[in-house]
Amino acid sequence: MAGHIQDRWYKTETVPDGKTVRVKTDRYGTGMRYRARYVAPDGTERSRSFPDKQKRLAEAWLAQIAADMTRGQYADPAAGRVTFQQYATQWLASQTTDVSTIAAMELRFRLHAFPHIGSRSLSAFQPGNVRTWARALKDSSIASSYQRVIFANVSAVFTAAVDDGIIARNPCRAGSVKAPKLDPRKLRPWTRERVLSVQQGLPAQYATIVDTGAGCGLRQGEIFGLAVDEVDFVAGVVHVVRQVKMVSSHLVFAPPKGGKLRDVPLPDVVSYELAAHITRRPPVEVTLPWKTPDGPPVTATLLFYSRERKALNRNYFNMYLWKPALVSAGVIPERQPGERFKESREHGMHALRHYYASVLLDAGENIKALAEYLGHSDPGFTLRTYTHLMPNSQDRARKAIDDALRGPAAPTS
Repeated sequence: MAGHIQDRWYKTETVPDGKTVRVKTDRYGTGMRYRARYVAPDGTERSRSFPDKQKRLAEAWLAQIAADMTRGQYADPAAGRVTFQQYATQWLASQTTDVSTIAAMELRFRLHAFPHIGSRSLSAFQPGNVRTWARALKDSSIASSYQRVIFANVSAVFTAAVDDGIIARNPCRAGSVKAPKLDPRKLRPWTRERVLSVQQGLPAQYATIVDTGAGCGLRQGEIFGLAVDEVDFVAGVVHVVRQVKMVSSHLVFAPPKGGKLRDVPLPDVVSYELAAHITRRPPVEVTLPWKTPDGPPVTATLLFYSRERKALNRNYFNMYLWKPALVSAGVIPERQPGERFKESREHGMHALRHYYASVLLDAGENIKALAEYLGHSDPGFTLRTYTHLMPNSQDRARKAIDDALRGPAAPTS
């Protein structure tokens, strides 16, 4: 057993004849009787008090501490008193990932985690607390995919607390806790007719954005950050090297998602449309900070820009240009006075990337090449996302086996 147990109601004294006797202390009969003490791995002393008649409980507590130390699962009880919100805030401040990613996580915590579990100390968390919060998350109106992201962020905080020795295990990973499930509905790509209808609903100066998204598979931010010198009309290639991002309401230039620079084939039809767009609306130089609002200034000659000759703001574009185009194409209903547009997450500009992927798969393009064009670091993710769009291979499989087993046709006499 690690440490020792002090009985604070008695003390040992030496009498004149040299013998030791137990005598009552000034604390006798009041307050906690037993104090269990041990030395933590960091060299500091830790203790916990127990009332009268609970010495066995104090011994069991010390035995558990010793077992946890032996297994490498010791968690400092004092550190565990920090609340989830306090620790998550410290954890966010220590992250070295992209600034916009940190800002997004902070927003998720502030809106969907802190109001429910922020005030609870880390050591007081049980799987039941997480199940209750997960149920509240499920009952909210947010998309299941976004629920999973929030749950993963919260779980990451608990994992860090385990690594720091504050708690022994991550309650999000308990067997009785289930992460939010994805919506089982399969992705349904737009038809060519819908793509053209939405394009017609956009102002003329932004119509070519649809050609670029549906014809090259670029993300919205990558289209907004596309510069004229990155479109190689001769070689038929688009060099994707930049995107426009929002960091704490500020626009910045940044590398593409995951820092994955790539080259995408430039189809002739998109090449012609981009050339015509440049003639009608010459590119302009736009300067934005790099990666963070206080980053070094970077200038790019953008193909698409606002009427103020600035980089396009996704919030303004989506609300005042894209959604009205969805309404005009009949994708979402007209907005009623005083109300917001109907939720249309599945019909955002990302739908153009899905259309692009569906066209290439239908034409027989392989998953690895498609993943490269889309900027996915893992072709497995591309396969999981679009596997149901791949042409049915059963007919090809039957024909291949029939040809192999049937052999050459018998000669006729």
